[in-house]
Amino acid sequence: MYILFNGLMMALELTAIFGIAWVGYTAPLIFAAGTAVLALSVGAALEIARLKYEFPFYFERTPGRSMILIVAVGAIESITKAVLAGVVGLLTFLGTDHERLKIVAIVFGVCLFLGIQLVRMLMERLKARPLRWGYFRLAAPLGLMFSAGLTFLPAPGITELAKRAAFDLPARPSMEQASEFLFLLKQSFDEIVVRMLSWVFDPSLAQAIGAVVSVNMLSGFVLALYAVLIAEGIRTLEKRT
Repeated sequence: MYILFNGLMMALELTAIFGIAWVGYTAPLIFAAGTAVLALSVGAALEIARLKYEFPFYFERTPGRSMILIVAVGAIESITKAVLAGVVGLLTFLGTDHERLKIVAIVFGVCLFLGIQLVRMLMERLKARPLRWGYFRLAAPLGLMFSAGLTFLPAPGITELAKRAAFDLPARPSMEQASEFLFLLKQSFDEIVVRMLSWVFDPSLAQAIGAVVSVNMLSGFVLALYAVLIAEGIRTLEKRT
């Protein structure tokens, strides 16, 4: 029974990962809107709780009337992160190159799976709380994994990019066309950064550093949100059975 139960939990986990990646690939606008709403609903309480906990660290007094300020700052931070997560989610999956978007969805799903395993390992070994730890600490490592996974996608040169902007991109591009161009632009920028770093460092090290400074790192905010929600959901099911 224990093996069957673990198998069921794993199946639910994989189904959730596939479902999220599939929605992102097939309905990026819905994915972006849902991500923003989830980030706001989850982040508001967590940001306020974090600021309330940190207040005595910075000030030699209890919060008192400063709770109004704490709530206001926490709300602003959660709204900012929700908007960022929504925009990043949209730019991650919106485009015109469906083959590229398939690769992006696969890399996204793999990174999400690894993030969930990391959270569950910390839950079991260190009794970490998925929402609290994952929400504030998981974005960077998952963003790095996602960025590294996309470094192998081809990047057009500046000349090729300029030609596309001049001859292929319409005067009023659609959201998909604009997002595709922005993705190619950031890939080209990342390629330039790697080439510049390779003048000083070994090419392999330059590639690794390039992944760290890539704009793709921002996708870690989206990955962390879904990783902690799935991990928390599995944890809740395990406790109730």
